[in-house]
Amino acid sequence: MNAPVPAPSFAPGEHCGSALRTPRIIILGAGMSGLLTGIRLRRAGIENFTIYEKATEVGGTWRENRYPGLACDVPAHYYTYSFEPNPDWQHRFARGPEIQNYLRRVADKYDLRRHIIFGEEGVDAHFDGRRWQLRLRSGREDSAEFLIAACGFLHHPREPEIPGLDSFAGARFHSARWDDSVDLHGKRIGMIGTGSTGAQITCSVSRLPCQLKVFQRTAQWVFPLPDREYPLVERELVTEFPGLARFAYRVYDELFDALFSRAMIRPGIQRRLVEAACHWNLRRVRDPELRRRLTPDYQPMCKRIIMSWEYYEAMQRSTVELVTDGIERIVPEGVVTQDGRTHPLDVLILATGFKTHEYVRPMELTNAQGQTLSAAWEARGPHAYCSLAIPGFPNFFLLGGPHSPLANGSVILYTEALVDYVTQCIALYRRGEFDTLAPTRAATDAFCEGLRRNMAGTVWVTGCQNWYIGKDGLPEVWPRRPREFNALLARPRLEDFELSRTPQAA
Repeated sequence: MNAPVPAPSFAPGEHCGSALRTPRIIILGAGMSGLLTGIRLRRAGIENFTIYEKATEVGGTWRENRYPGLACDVPAHYYTYSFEPNPDWQHRFARGPEIQNYLRRVADKYDLRRHIIFGEEGVDAHFDGRRWQLRLRSGREDSAEFLIAACGFLHHPREPEIPGLDSFAGARFHSARWDDSVDLHGKRIGMIGTGSTGAQITCSVSRLPCQLKVFQRTAQWVFPLPDREYPLVERELVTEFPGLARFAYRVYDELFDALFSRAMIRPGIQRRLVEAACHWNLRRVRDPELRRRLTPDYQPMCKRIIMSWEYYEAMQRSTVELVTDGIERIVPEGVVTQDGRTHPLDVLILATGFKTHEYVRPMELTNAQGQTLSAAWEARGPHAYCSLAIPGFPNFFLLGGPHSPLANGSVILYTEALVDYVTQCIALYRRGEFDTLAPTRAATDAFCEGLRRNMAGTVWVTGCQNWYIGKDGLPEVWPRRPREFNALLARPRLEDFELSRTPQAA
């Protein structure tokens, strides 16, 4: 490893001298983080970048998901870019199409579409010692000094491994691949999955003239945060006075930090308050037997908590039946549970989440030594330095990677810190401080060990199975407040990186 290079004394994008290099940058994905990266690069005076998007429009998960009741479980005025408030939110919890429209407007306002190539999906990329060589599914090839994966982790649907699943004779689809051609009116509908997606679908579909059976493997805790529709006069007021939206952002930021963030990482009054609210909400279920079956056997927040005022009301509707017997198999006519009962169905909905540990995969990365990312992660599972950089894979950044603050809160908040960090690294490259950088294994191991030490006392190790759990049996989440994560990313610690200067660039 070369001698440490001093951290830059300039802000991201600040020009220091006249001989700045202009790297080529490839961004994978035009969702929230990909668009943000494009904005930051343009603000830094960098125009030589391309965003490859597999779909035909921007939006990421808010484009992919179209199920009834789709909404963000973070208040809308908090689920925005900090620099781009939106006065047009129509609900406290923005509906999916609202967020998609917001991201479209952002792409247009910041003139990002001329940098986006739609309908192109990365297949593999290898680092040749100087540049990343990318191959896309269409056969197109591209290369760049920097490769940034802004793919997200909620885009590869996970289907349950249930015998006979493919034999079902009715309409069957995953919540992230919603079939708009299926009319649910008058149908016998079964839904597998009771996480946030399942709860939102239940609240919406239960209002239709149909029969809904909810197959529950694990009960969920539900925090009673009520939704509301913003009236036109209120939206016009926020449009006239944009500072109101910024004020709302700050209020929600303080609320989530003071309550949920602290409740998750340490026992104390905040955790007791969240637990009390969840227990109070559960008591709104009038039938004692139904309440018993809806009562989780683990501590609130150990799994991602559901934010809903309506869920328990929906579960008590006469058209909804909760099934808690395990599923034995699927047959053409419906679902057979372990009590021997066959549940006839016309439609089967799989609200079973995503392959959250895939990250940039199934696209494969190969470094200059011939090692693939899958091989690098084989023994320990996905891991990264500060969630965004991987030893042995120079000039590659993964936004929203392992160990990010994935629990309840605004993903945009910490993604801005990640993107600013990447922008600072690219600014150093432009000054000629390095040609390639990758975190050292020692620094990455130290970061991961620090996560393990700080995991004690968090709610995620109190005893439950959740989608945060990694290959080593520990949660792949940041075990401290998101603000501390952002503080960690304030400046690159170049002593934690291997830096090189290639002879060709000397």
